[in-house]
Amino acid sequence: MSVDPPRAPDLPLNALRAFEAAARLGGFKAAASELGVTPGAVTAHVKGLEDRLGAPLFDRLARGVRLTPLGASVLPGLTRAFDDLGTAQHTLRTGAAPARLSVATLPSIAQLWLQPRLPALRATMPGLTVSITAMEAPPATKRAPHDLWLFYGLSTDVLVPVRAPGGAATRLTDASWAGDWDVWDAATDGVPASGPVFSLYGLAIEEALRGAGTAMGRLSLVAPLLAEGRLEEAGARVPLDEGLEVTVAHPGRIARLAATWLRAEIEG
Repeated sequence: MSVDPPRAPDLPLNALRAFEAAARLGGFKAAASELGVTPGAVTAHVKGLEDRLGAPLFDRLARGVRLTPLGASVLPGLTRAFDDLGTAQHTLRTGAAPARLSVATLPSIAQLWLQPRLPALRATMPGLTVSITAMEAPPATKRAPHDLWLFYGLSTDVLVPVRAPGGAATRLTDASWAGDWDVWDAATDGVPASGPVFSLYGLAIEEALRGAGTAMGRLSLVAPLLAEGRLEEAGARVPLDEGLEVTVAHPGRIARLAATWLRAEIEG
């Protein structure tokens, strides 16, 4: 009578996920940020996995870590597996709620561009439910549960200083796009000047609306405020070699329809 050998227990899924993220992103801190846990948790997961295997997956260096040959050999397969798992999970969520749309975008785009257009988008797609996640950069992988990404990419926009009618000339700077003033100065022979710095673009625009200073506007975001007369142009327009772009992270009927509508608004 044949006796089957005992089945080896599966390796812990969370540990494999932590290892894959750390290996793909090049470090435990970056993996922790993506997974929403602490670097210590990632370190513990990876160490536990190595102990269970009886072999190292990373070489610990004075500055960071480096994959061992064993770790490097399994990374492509693990990445494909987790990508497929993420896609399957999103398919389940979409099937359970087919009229739901999830969008990941910059806080400034969410506040100044996307949110004002939501009523019109819903009017074209009755029954649509839209959720928005504001983040400073696109998700690192398409495993994130977002149908669409709306960020700046290889398109075009226009820089133009803006302020409230009668507002101050003090420069207002957004920390994320601090270089926009430099681009504008270089194109117009402007003189660099210091002024308040804000962590969010929307805060800089709010200060400009209050008359506290002049913000460097991206036309795609401030055009409605200019049209309403709440802001006015306070300098020359300068082309910017990046603009709004829509990426379909997970194809589906709702995502494709919404992406087409949003792209028409961008080109508009």
